[in-house]
Amino acid sequence: MVLLASISAFLSMITLAPLLSLMFFIIFLASMGKSLGVRRMYVQLLVKIFEYGRQNIEHVRKRQYANLNTSECEEAPPATKSTEQSTEKPTSQTKDNCVDKVVPKLNSSTATNGDASKPLKNGDIANGGNSVISRVESLILLPDMDGARSKSRESNYDDDNDSLEFNLTNCLDYVKSGMEAIIEDEVTSRFEAEELKNWNLLTRTNRHYEFISWRLTVIWVIGFFIRYVILMPCRVFICFVGVMWLTLCTALVGCLPEGHTKRWMVKKVLIQCFGVLSSALSSVVNYHNIENRPLNGICVANHTSPIDVLMLMCDNCYSLIGQRHGGFLGVLQRALARASPHIWFERAEAKDRMAVAKRLKEHVSDPTNPPILIFPEGTCINNTSVMQFKKGSFEVGGVIYPVAIKYDARFGDAFWNSSRYSMMQYLYMMMTSWAIVCDVWYLPPMTRGENESAIDFANRVKSVIAKQGGLVDLVWDGQLKRMKPKKEWKEKQQEEFTKRLKGE
Repeated sequence: MVLLASISAFLSMITLAPLLSLMFFIIFLASMGKSLGVRRMYVQLLVKIFEYGRQNIEHVRKRQYANLNTSECEEAPPATKSTEQSTEKPTSQTKDNCVDKVVPKLNSSTATNGDASKPLKNGDIANGGNSVISRVESLILLPDMDGARSKSRESNYDDDNDSLEFNLTNCLDYVKSGMEAIIEDEVTSRFEAEELKNWNLLTRTNRHYEFISWRLTVIWVIGFFIRYVILMPCRVFICFVGVMWLTLCTALVGCLPEGHTKRWMVKKVLIQCFGVLSSALSSVVNYHNIENRPLNGICVANHTSPIDVLMLMCDNCYSLIGQRHGGFLGVLQRALARASPHIWFERAEAKDRMAVAKRLKEHVSDPTNPPILIFPEGTCINNTSVMQFKKGSFEVGGVIYPVAIKYDARFGDAFWNSSRYSMMQYLYMMMTSWAIVCDVWYLPPMTRGENESAIDFANRVKSVIAKQGGLVDLVWDGQLKRMKPKKEWKEKQQEEFTKRLKGE
């Protein structure tokens, strides 16, 4: 027993000491804002492995189709009456012809919808997304019923209603549109995980490929071991150290008197601490157009998950606005509030828009405050689209700094489905993913036009973000995943249907 204990102590010493030294070295580099480029090399290696997996899956699928077709050709009756031809086995040329008829185009999923140069319509999925339903847009209940869309509908109705008589097709069109919405609507799909073109060796995205061939099985087993046995414990340790370091640093900086020195220290400390936390997810962030990085005012961005803040705070210091939370998010909120000005409100106060808007104006009016980061969608979207922006942050006035965030779902799906996963479950999924890779675009500052309403200004900013990030620009309110459509939308649709029946 003594011998076994000494051997285990020796093995733990020679294994744990280098591992701990490596993790502290990673934390030190992240705190200094430096990198050896290991994470980018790791991501490039993953791309090659995913490509090999795709080719392997296609090869196995093609071979399976070929074997299936060969057996069908051998069992098929002879095509001619010649006895000599009927007794001969199918030639290789005949087999090839049969294979060509059966094998589908395996790469069809990578094709894009139509011409890439054409602008995407409302509801189209960019970058090769598939759409089950071909919709009649004039029958879809949309929040922007007034204006050009309503006029186009009236013109369509006039073409179909030359007489005042009731036509059964008037009802059937709406029944068809309702069935299409039941099968596939434009809102529900935005709150589900993004569909990948190729398998990324994670069973959470596809459970049909890990045993398709022995080569792919070996790669999957090795990847499983690396993610759960090596990467996950290291990431948990780095995250723990990062949270403790953030709590300690913000507490110390919060004791400094207000002034230029404190603001400078807060910026350095927050960028350093969030750099450590980003290394816990093996994050690789590409920042574009840094000359447009916001210095003050209001910064608005599309929202995918809570780690959007992490990705942005690694490059700049922001004030945050949002509802108070408990648990892990509450710890971070209280730590941040000690060092810099943030706007946290209770659930009851969130209903008082005037109170929140007043605090927001007070923050923006002080030029010494850092830019305040706002996600106008109000909920997390799966990074395939941008949904309706709330007009509150666009009524305050001042300069708006748009930011577009786009994640690469091949390495890990950053979308947080809060109705399905808790925060701890979400962090567990992030720490067992391959990595978090995203691009951040700082867009030129925008100001509200003289005769432009807050809603129009919000839509203009939203369209710029969607275009830069390659996202679908939708008019729907993201809160529809929690609440029913507004009553006025239904009433407006009923009025349109009444006009159609009357032939107006």
